[in-house]
Amino acid sequence: MGIFKRLRDLTVASINDLIDRAEDPVKMLNQFLRDMEQDIIEAESAVAKQIAVEKKFKLQFEEAGELVAKREAQAMKALEQGNEDLARRALQDKKDHQARYDEMGKQYMIAKENADRLRSQLSEMKSEYNQMKNKRDLLIARAEAAKAQKTINRAMSGFSTDSATKGFERMSEKVLQMEAEAQASQDLRNDNRTLDDELSKLGSSDIEDELAAMKAKLQNKKAE
Repeated sequence: MGIFKRLRDLTVASINDLIDRAEDPVKMLNQFLRDMEQDIIEAESAVAKQIAVEKKFKLQFEEAGELVAKREAQAMKALEQGNEDLARRALQDKKDHQARYDEMGKQYMIAKENADRLRSQLSEMKSEYNQMKNKRDLLIARAEAAKAQKTINRAMSGFSTDSATKGFERMSEKVLQMEAEAQASQDLRNDNRTLDDELSKLGSSDIEDELAAMKAKLQNKKAE
């Protein structure tokens, strides 16, 4: 039946092929599942109709069988009562119901086989659908991982390790130059400070000389 075509078409291989050609695999996978869900709904309706046909033929088959048994019993009762004409008519009617019984039996078996086949196919569709749902989850995870890898690859393509290394080397040289200049400035300052200290010592020596002279003068006064 055409309603089960997707069950045959949506194999793992065909889905993978469609995903390969799809711009957005996640959207495509979700659409596949929505399509399968719709097919399952239609299949369930078709199976329900076939089951109804099966039940109708089964009922007619059973009713015809009951009438066959009933007419046979009535024919026997009429014969027991000596009414052969009534017995003959009952048997004739039994024959007609027997023909209907045989025909309804054939139709019932055909309807039952069709219903059983559709039930099996519907069950297969649902099983396939559940498998596709599981596969969808796995493929979505793979798609997300692939997107992340693609983003990193794109970022890495513009990330030059060589240029960064050279840049760090230049900055390192600049820092060394700055440190050398700072050290030279410190050394110059220290040199200047040493000169000031020496000059300061010279000044202190003059004061000591003057102080010594004053002490000598004071000593002389005391001696007078």
